[in-house]
Amino acid sequence: MTTRMENEKANAPISKQNRIEYLDLIRGISIFGILIVNLRWFSLYTPGFNGIFTFPEIDHVVRTLQYIFIEGKFYSMFSLLFGWGIAIQIERSRKDDASTAAFIRRRLWFMLLLGGIHLFFIWEGDIVFMYGLAGFILVALRNYSNRTLLTTGILLLLSPIVLYFLKMQFLWLNWPSDILYEAGEKVYQMQGLIDQDTSRTPVLSETKNIFSIIGITWADAPYRFAYLFFVSRIPKVLGAMLIGFVIARTDFYTKAMQHKKKLLWIFVVGTLVFVPLNVVLFLFVKNEEAFYALQSEGLYYTIVYSFTVFPLAIVYMIGLALAFEKPWIHKLFKPVLPVGRTAFSNYVGQSLIGIILFYGIGFGWAEQFGPLAWTILAVVIFTGQVIVSSIWLKYFRFGPLEWIWRSFTYAKIQPLRVVAKK
Repeated sequence: MTTRMENEKANAPISKQNRIEYLDLIRGISIFGILIVNLRWFSLYTPGFNGIFTFPEIDHVVRTLQYIFIEGKFYSMFSLLFGWGIAIQIERSRKDDASTAAFIRRRLWFMLLLGGIHLFFIWEGDIVFMYGLAGFILVALRNYSNRTLLTTGILLLLSPIVLYFLKMQFLWLNWPSDILYEAGEKVYQMQGLIDQDTSRTPVLSETKNIFSIIGITWADAPYRFAYLFFVSRIPKVLGAMLIGFVIARTDFYTKAMQHKKKLLWIFVVGTLVFVPLNVVLFLFVKNEEAFYALQSEGLYYTIVYSFTVFPLAIVYMIGLALAFEKPWIHKLFKPVLPVGRTAFSNYVGQSLIGIILFYGIGFGWAEQFGPLAWTILAVVIFTGQVIVSSIWLKYFRFGPLEWIWRSFTYAKIQPLRVVAKK
């Protein structure tokens, strides 16, 4: 009798609240993974330098583990969730298709505005602006069949292989990156911030002039998109979004969670396959010089990356979905959910914290942290965000940036404070 009741409970339909909380969990964890990766850039870390908090042997091990388990996985998860979120917005809308699409496009326009402010005035490593651009394409494709969208998403994830090969054969295909690199150089020259013999690092780490920091951010923004074009990040992000869109539209999460044993097998096999492949990718295939020089080794790296990084991100999501069904793990992860609900605010907040800690306008800790130190720092920052987000949502309905975004979208100041129940 007990076994039968347990089986019935295990196969019970997944509640809507569970689905929403799962999405918040993945957003929160993705924000944490992205923070670890981004602190490498905020810290202005260069392999080989000696800072106060650098430990060469340990740092090498930690950096390797970051490459294997973190790099590329969490932005992939976040991209998938973005498409998932748009599908939910369409599902919830009570308007006709054209009106719903117009509303989502309006949200995306204001997303571009806020992402652009982050990109040009705070930190050039922004991803929000690019997500907004990709979102417009996703909305345009929304009415295609699930099979078409899923196939397109997979092909886009694999497209960097073809694009890299074509760029090896026809150098003129790199013109978007070349033009953007030139634009960045011109902005630097116009501002007279640095010359060819001067690194940007001393300017960022030593200057107390906020306008000089913003000037470098303006110049680095074209470099950022030059990099995104070169590594074919945009089609990869769009591909993940399309897959997330199909997952939500088909309610695949609910259906899949009725087969937990099969999911567990997929998780175990996926872990045994894709973790070693990521080890191969970053220990034996990764050759940055060959990659940027469009050499054969760069093509091999692109091939292995395309078949290993996104699949491991999916394995993570499956593992978290299964774990989240366990009551004690659900309770353990509960504090992370507020971070997921205020992901935009926390993401931009991480940029502000990074600037304050590492740039000259703040504490000036640039070049003092190695991989171990910035990973520990990421844990401290994220713990703080968990606490602050939890307290914030007790009194307010949205994160500060989410509230601004929502108010812009509706062209009306939205109620922010939580109304106490009488």
